[in-house]
Amino acid sequence: MESITNKRAYYDYEILEKFEAGIALLGFEVKSIKNGRINLSGSYVIVKNNEAWLLGSDIPPYQPQNTPKNYDSKRTRKLLLKRQEIRELAGKIQEKNLTLVPLKVYTKNHKIKLEIGLARSRKKADKRELIKKREDKREMRKAKK
Repeated sequence: MESITNKRAYYDYEILEKFEAGIALLGFEVKSIKNGRINLSGSYVIVKNNEAWLLGSDIPPYQPQNTPKNYDSKRTRKLLLKRQEIRELAGKIQEKNLTLVPLKVYTKNHKIKLEIGLARSRKKADKRELIKKREDKREMRKAKK
């Protein structure tokens, strides 16, 4: 499995710092993610009661006919971080008005990891500027060839 990236997060947010977290998953969710079936767009991370939670991510069932009837593919999932990391994240979110967004899902030593980013929201003008820079780079590459 190659990594699954949340491209929308890189467009909507300016990523300041990155963290790696494990995710508490059910067995069939692990199989589904290893098949590349996870949607991170529109999802975010919150810190509540000294625990980190992933909200809004969609993991469709691996085999729909074999999943429990009460399975919710958009359920809230617990992130596995050290207490110190959670305290650090909670402090930064509150003091600087930042957001935690999931950036990518990948496997590391046969475990599924989630890269989360401490991010600041981009204004509309910043987004336009980003698009313009990207187009300028593309044109320069074409000119070199």
